[in-house]
Amino acid sequence: MKEENKDISKVKNKIEGNKGEIRAVQFLKKEKYKILQTNYKNRIGEIDIIAEKDNVIVFVEVKNRSTFAFGRPIEAVTLHKQNQIKRVAEIYLMMKNMYNHDVRFDVIEICDDFINHMKNAFD
Repeated sequence: MKEENKDISKVKNKIEGNKGEIRAVQFLKKEKYKILQTNYKNRIGEIDIIAEKDNVIVFVEVKNRSTFAFGRPIEAVTLHKQNQIKRVAEIYLMMKNMYNHDVRFDVIEICDDFINHMKNAFD
């Protein structure tokens, strides 16, 4: 019974995460970003959104929470997670022959109606 509850919890978290990513894509499109790819995966990990604006490739981590009770969503983007995203991004750029582009790493926090786009969030 406990395993079943864990599976249900994982599914609920995935659904909520997907909703957050959809909202983040909509937000970025309104801000005139071109969405290149969502949920890009390779052997190292995953990047939620890869976008482009003003000739800058933007790798976006989306953090969606239902409450601020346990801190801000960006606090979940640890140094380990940042380094993982950077490694995934390197592979993406290599595979797409996009080394000549400027890149940026952003985080979009979502909590209910609150959306915060933190540019250069890894600096």
